Amino acid sequence: MQAQTTPRPSSRAEAKRWAAVVARDRRADGDFVYAVRTTGIFCRPSCAARLPKPGNVSFFDTTALAESAGFRPCKRCRPTGQSIAVRQTERIARACRTIERSAAPPSLADLARQASLSPYHFHRLFKSTTGLTPKQYADANRSRRMQASLARGDSVTEAIFGAGFNANSRFYEQADGMLGMTPTRFRAQGADEQIRYAVGDSSLGVVLVAVSKRGICAILLGDDAAALADQLRQRFARASLIAADGELGKLIARVIDVVEEPIQAVALPLDVRGTAFQRRVWQALRTIPVGTTTSYAKIARRIGSPKATRAVAQACGANVLAVAIPCHRVVRADGGTSGYRWGIERKRALLRREGVDTP
Repeated sequence: MQAQTTPRPSSRAEAKRWAAVVARDRRADGDFVYAVRTTGIFCRPSCAARLPKPGNVSFFDTTALAESAGFRPCKRCRPTGQSIAVRQTERIARACRTIERSAAPPSLADLARQASLSPYHFHRLFKSTTGLTPKQYADANRSRRMQASLARGDSVTEAIFGAGFNANSRFYEQADGMLGMTPTRFRAQGADEQIRYAVGDSSLGVVLVAVSKRGICAILLGDDAAALADQLRQRFARASLIAADGELGKLIARVIDVVEEPIQAVALPLDVRGTAFQRRVWQALRTIPVGTTTSYAKIARRIGSPKATRAVAQACGANVLAVAIPCHRVVRADGGTSGYRWGIERKRALLRREGVDTP
């Protein structure tokens, strides 16, 4: 006889709770507990114990209600204490704080010893919790230190040693990947740099294209040319901005062509500026084929950071190279269109022009 795996629930809510128990869903821990009448024990939804028969199960909103009904807490999942997931998360949080406080990145062995785990188990748990390896987290922390130090006006040398590098050469091996540009350029916020820009009209509104010596550094969409110019000034606060509509006429025409017909492939020279994580996300966006979409979660997995879905969404929102870096092709996991820096209607319009149905 086939074993019964689903209950005959008295309500839809109980059916949903039983489904969480069958799946041992840790996300349901804390929402309710289930008690087994034949054993007199109550458990978390994620408990790894053998599944009871559905007819022997009762659900309680809190552990106190289960205990008042005469049930005892399970010794395996300890529903009245911290869950395993919470304890593991606290271990990783302590490791993150250790990395952030350390002058130089701690070794994997030291971090694992602090967490009372083997290096292999700690490395796997750290990545599954944060979406990054301990080394990637330490690199990101160094990058934040560098950016904060340079933004305060510290010298490059002060910023290098303050971020935990013991030699200038070690930093310069990673500088462009960490900052998206040289440290001098980052600290200067465009000082002594000329940014030329031009404005044109498209069926989706005003298009502003800005160009540095390295290539297009901004493609902005909006309703008002002056407002877009203000956005450009905020991005390059200390650069010399030069309106060059006539000089950039051909280039802005090429960009507008992409806006009007995003299905055509046009190679544009880009000056991409961002953090190492942002650049990884943006590079992944540029591999999405025309006429297709993907989700933030899939992009996170593609760049090796499966838990960083929210950070991927933030990187998409930080993209200032509209259509050239096609963040409009990233949608919610359910297929619905989500936020877009230049307005959700522009996102839908760009997708429709690529032949993608939008809700």
